[in-house]
Amino acid sequence: MIPALFEYVRASSLDHASALLAADENAKALAGGMSLIPLLRLRLARPTTLVDIGPLRAELSHVRDDGDVIILGALTRHHDVAASAVLRERIPLLAHAAGLVGDPQVRHRGTIGGAVAHGDPAGDLPAVLCTLDATVVAQGPSGRREIAAAAFFRGFLETALEPGELVAELHVPVPPHGHGWAYTKFTRRAQDWATVAVAAVVERSGDAVSSAAVGLANMGATPLRAAAVEAAMSGQGGAAIARAAEHAAEGTSPVSDLAADAAFRRHLARVLTRRTLAEAFDRANP
Repeated sequence: MIPALFEYVRASSLDHASALLAADENAKALAGGMSLIPLLRLRLARPTTLVDIGPLRAELSHVRDDGDVIILGALTRHHDVAASAVLRERIPLLAHAAGLVGDPQVRHRGTIGGAVAHGDPAGDLPAVLCTLDATVVAQGPSGRREIAAAAFFRGFLETALEPGELVAELHVPVPPHGHGWAYTKFTRRAQDWATVAVAAVVERSGDAVSSAAVGLANMGATPLRAAAVEAAMSGQGGAAIARAAEHAAEGTSPVSDLAADAAFRRHLARVLTRRTLAEAFDRANP
């Protein structure tokens, strides 16, 4: 299909983009376009103004090591996240998950900020960022504000961004040295959105788990943390993984669609959580 008519404006700065978006409640920001353009073609999105923030790439594309936190510019492409030597060394879970987004064309055009602002619960990066306790930095007419990733995603394709706000940066805490990590994604076909995906970060003290963070993709209207699994793993050894994984579907509300029904998604969540925790546990250094 052909998109509905819209005005097209190239932003010259982040403040300019924010002002344009604030002036028109039906305006949309265009970054890589990997999420927005398909919606435009299907007329599921009908913006009156399209604000192209591509010209801001020099300002908003970076991966910066800031000690205990890695700062990513919103226009950093998925490919650059996946290839970043800093992330591969310090937050390998994020680099690995970025390398699984879509196909090479999508990864060379799509941006991490766009994926976050789109807020698809089946997306790889929103679930991983929630698992890592990341912070979203939004910039708008009132300045900058920081929003915890867990609070940023409000509903299906709904985020905490206010009118005129854009995602400017992502601040991702560096997990402790020696942590274990894993990301398991189930799809019907290569390059599909996840039917269900599970991310895990595990810290070990000897043979016991001192802490575990587990995130779920496509198990509800937003990316979720598997709190019951995390609680069941705390202070336990590897033998408790299978028991803890049985709690993976608690508090979730998966949909039934052409990819899978809700019951199958709950089953997948338990199976994938068990596999993901086992891999993260084995990878962790006591």
